[in-house]
Amino acid sequence: QVQLVESGGGLVQAGGSLRLSCAASGSIISIDFMGWYRQAPGKERELVAAITSVGSSINYADSVKGRFTISRDNAKNTVYLQMNSLKPEDTAVYYCNARVLPYSPRRYLEVWGQGTLVTVSS
Repeated sequence: QVQLVESGGGLVQAGGSLRLSCAASGSIISIDFMGWYRQAPGKERELVAAITSVGSSINYADSVKGRFTISRDNAKNTVYLQMNSLKPEDTAVYYCNARVLPYSPRRYLEVWGQGTLVTVSS
């Protein structure tokens, strides 16, 4: 069974930084897309950043461009989100998402992590 486990959330003051990590575990052949989403109270889940398997394509939400950086370590099946210059409006639960090809079943699966809370105080 493939799982995504996030870590790195917490409470930080405005202007501060946090680094989120998301590690995939299980019997995995490969991971295609990996991304971070967030959901603030009363709002819909939105894409924050996404990266393809070889990093050839990276996308960011306009609201985080220039402040957040997504990266991945394919050897560790891990994706990171470096968040700098955090603002109170970045407060949300951050979810990791990945398109994973496991050994069984031998087809791509979309997998979500459990979420990690990021709180930015003003």
